[in-house]
Amino acid sequence: MPKQVDQEGRRRLIAEAVCALAEEHGLEGVTLRDVAGRAGVSMGAVQRCFGTKEEMLLFALHDIGERVTERVRARLLESPAQSPATVLGHAATEVSLLREEHRAEARVWLAFVAQAAVSESLAGTLRTSYAALQDSFARLIAEAAAPKGPDPAPDPEREARALLALADGLTAHVLIGHLTPPQAQDVLHTHLSSLWSR
Repeated sequence: MPKQVDQEGRRRLIAEAVCALAEEHGLEGVTLRDVAGRAGVSMGAVQRCFGTKEEMLLFALHDIGERVTERVRARLLESPAQSPATVLGHAATEVSLLREEHRAEARVWLAFVAQAAVSESLAGTLRTSYAALQDSFARLIAEAAAPKGPDPAPDPEREARALLALADGLTAHVLIGHLTPPQAQDVLHTHLSSLWSR
């Protein structure tokens, strides 16, 4: 009887190898041969899982997004009665990848963002991810922000765009050493606090 192969498990193993290589060498250092070696599978196994290198990269990018989403979900499950403002803070913190244990993911994410400037398929995937995040942020901002006094509530769409851009920018500033993770966290939390104090 032929040996059954867990294709989804193998695809995730290969995605982890892609991310490890991208963290060390950038996406230009990701070759099918090196991915196979890092994952401990044959090149044929990699090619059976992914028809092209681009398909493999897209899967790895999607895998990173799923990890971030799962961490946000886990934080919500820990304390389900959180306010929309608290949920937004958790989500923005996870998306900005500022903690030391997420430094590798941050390097890989920015490598994908850089490559997306010359790859329409990666750019399209990132646009979809960013649009979904922006919608979630806007919904949470709308729920959390109530007009205070004569001033109108913040515009949820505009504020969501700004928060998403801030989160990505902080990721880059921490990676290059311009800001420390605590400094970046302070910038993020100051910005979030300003949303509710207007």
